[in-house]
Amino acid sequence: MILPYLLRLSCLCFASFFALNLAAGLLVRFFSKSAIRYTESRSPRAAARYLLALRLLPFALAALFVVALCVPSYLWLEPAAASERVGLLSVFLGILGAATWLISIARAIHSLMASWRHNRLCRLAGSNTSIPGESSSLLVVESHAPLLAMSGLLRPRLLISRGVLQTLSSEELSAALLHEHAHRTSRDNAKRLLLLLAPDTFPLIRPLRALEHSWSRLAEWAADDEATTGDSNRAVSLAAALIQVARMGSAPRMPYLSTSLLACDRDLSARIDRLLHPVAPARPVAKPAQHRLRTPGFLLAGCLTALLLAPSALSSVHQLLELLLH
Repeated sequence: MILPYLLRLSCLCFASFFALNLAAGLLVRFFSKSAIRYTESRSPRAAARYLLALRLLPFALAALFVVALCVPSYLWLEPAAASERVGLLSVFLGILGAATWLISIARAIHSLMASWRHNRLCRLAGSNTSIPGESSSLLVVESHAPLLAMSGLLRPRLLISRGVLQTLSSEELSAALLHEHAHRTSRDNAKRLLLLLAPDTFPLIRPLRALEHSWSRLAEWAADDEATTGDSNRAVSLAAALIQVARMGSAPRMPYLSTSLLACDRDLSARIDRLLHPVAPARPVAKPAQHRLRTPGFLLAGCLTALLLAPSALSSVHQLLELLLH
């Protein structure tokens, strides 16, 4: 198949991205169970960061290769001929790569629109209310549904139903609101958007879903820990709030870009057990300042090495692209 210059570049970019994303994704999938077991020995916040980075790693590596090596090597070493033959394998992989990107972008747009529509309906059906001890106002929805969530992306809002507001005591409500504020502080809704935007390893197949579920569970645990901050009375109040809201019935379906108090209701018993029987985290060992600077130093050394080896690296990548092209 004969394609013009820029269309060949697009085909190579999508094909390279798909191949690397697939290879890295399968590798991460192979080690995902071990990674999830490894997080059991770490704090929920650190474990959630680790699983999120692991989930985004295939996408990041593939995108970095395309942007830093594939495109520059093609533009530098490929003659700007009018047209050139492209192999069917390259075209097929390019179509798959483009499909994974289109699906992820469509998925993210759909979730953004669903979140905007839901928040708009809540604003129309509710009213802003201030409660003692709460710095920001709550959007109270006139409903008896068990609704308490932080919804939105750029300016997330606290949503609560009139039924929850009347059911919870002041201590329980305060602990539940601290839990939602912890989600806003850690920008969990933005992290959910990143998970949506990260293309799958294959169109319509999500082999890394287990990592996403584990991240969601650990994000809830981390929010519980930050809301209680080691206070046993506050932990009991948050556990009581979880039980009270769960007894109100099935929670309404929330958009993906929102964090509900009962987001992981299947994990409710484990959350309550953690709150009522907390385990003291291991005391971290203090590290000297030079150890804290070691990682940025390694990153800087890696960037300088890449710049020094750029010509030879681009030449090698161009040779690989030529093999893929034909």
